[in-house]
Amino acid sequence: MDIRPNHTIYINNLNDKIKKDELKRSLYALFSQFGQILDIVALKTPAMRGQAFVVFKELAAATNALRQLQGFPFYNKPMRIQYAKTDSEVISKMRGTYGDKDKKKEKKKKALELSSNVGKKPAVPGSNSQTHTPPEKVPDNPPNYILFLSNLPEETNEMMLSMLFNQFPGFKEVRLVPGKHDISFVEFESDGQAGVAKDALQGFRITATCAMKITYAKK
Repeated sequence: MDIRPNHTIYINNLNDKIKKDELKRSLYALFSQFGQILDIVALKTPAMRGQAFVVFKELAAATNALRQLQGFPFYNKPMRIQYAKTDSEVISKMRGTYGDKDKKKEKKKKALELSSNVGKKPAVPGSNSQTHTPPEKVPDNPPNYILFLSNLPEETNEMMLSMLFNQFPGFKEVRLVPGKHDISFVEFESDGQAGVAKDALQGFRITATCAMKITYAKK
């Protein structure tokens, strides 16, 4: 049965052992590279295990995400993605408590704040890196193939950061710092490749309150 393209995509075959909050944060980190996300619905009820809905502001973003991430190995399981059967009916059913108008306004406000920090397609050097200016100037070191990340939220994990940075050419690995949740290192094959990722993701918000700061690591 053909399902009409719409702003909401339905994902299944997700790893149902992942906690709901971590799952939503990881889905946000992965899907927000395609465009502004208005909502992510993931319930842990028996009938909804291993499934989620991601609501995009733009139809093109939903379509792009569906095509690019079909079969993506997410927590070691390939994602199956399709458009939701209807944009509003499924989501209003799943949301339950999201009907309150003030909550909707607050959510919209947060989504707009997030979108001002996240470019639609960060991986193109020289295009959105010009418009994607960080809220404050971050003091920096000379160019290096290793990036230093700071101001990370407590719940950041290696999987989230890998998903954010592996969309850029030359990505090698993420190195967390034991005992320090708010900093991390990301290694690329060259200084130039590290610079592209740094410009694109400067100020990216993994959560609504923490804007990531990226500098070159000290040599």
